[in-house]
Amino acid sequence: MTSEEFDPSLVPELLVSNVSRSIDFWCGLCGFEIAYERPEEGFAYITRGSAHIMLEQKGIGRNWVTGPLERPFGRGINFQIAVPSMGPIEEALNRASYPLFMPPETKWYRIGDFEEAGVRQLLVTDPDGYLVRFQEPLGRRTPQQVRDSV
Repeated sequence: MTSEEFDPSLVPELLVSNVSRSIDFWCGLCGFEIAYERPEEGFAYITRGSAHIMLEQKGIGRNWVTGPLERPFGRGINFQIAVPSMGPIEEALNRASYPLFMPPETKWYRIGDFEEAGVRQLLVTDPDGYLVRFQEPLGRRTPQQVRDSV
């Protein structure tokens, strides 16, 4: 991993109730890897490609809490994570009978007057209720391609 890959401009740090359970979800089911961890602080830095997330267990170490923390954590946010293929994540979640927030779908989003970007995506909540949207890119198309496919 290059220093640029390891030093992205934005890395969310999720306050979690149990870092081991979160690692089981993020790494065991969703394909992330532990880049480094500090178990004595209840902390893990995890990555999947260029997606980076820090996990910090509530009540251990230095927690920066701006207000009452109630489940589900992270209300009002979803983390979109681009993956080359959603298949392995979908299969792992199914094998674990892990509930999906939204089943897989194919969706085309307008990104300008003359272009759409396609994705195959699903949404799932982590053990603390953070909403995660895994997205596999399908490419781009023009409005004429849209009319032709109808």
